[in-house]
Amino acid sequence: MSDRDKAVAVVREWAEKAENDLKNAAHTLKMGSDCPTDTVCFHAQQCAEKYVKALLVWRGVDFPKTHDLGALVGLLNRRDRPTLDIGEQRKLTRYAMVARYPGWGPISIAEARRAVALARRVRRELRRVLPKDALKRRR
Repeated sequence: MSDRDKAVAVVREWAEKAENDLKNAAHTLKMGSDCPTDTVCFHAQQCAEKYVKALLVWRGVDFPKTHDLGALVGLLNRRDRPTLDIGEQRKLTRYAMVARYPGWGPISIAEARRAVALARRVRRELRRVLPKDALKRRR
């Protein structure tokens, strides 16, 4: 197996996990007033984080074990970075690091929808630069 094939395989694993997080968030949103919005926001963050990590793998950039999107995005070349401003990066990061624990307070359904929209934006932008063969579902 070539180095490229190995990288594609790892990128595929990250992308598949990211897709699962996005599916979980989007599906959970359909629960309406019973929706656990903290869970939706956590999975939205995880989707964005895993796509960033997939691109870091593809670019051959080592990254720390962290949920901090700002730190991870900062490791990418400027041309590869998703269009998340600092506030959006911080908000998503807080969903992974604090919002899923007691003390955060309620998250509105509108905010959960915005988190999913951010995850979808990151997904769309980063899938444009990831290798197409890594984005195909395994059979």
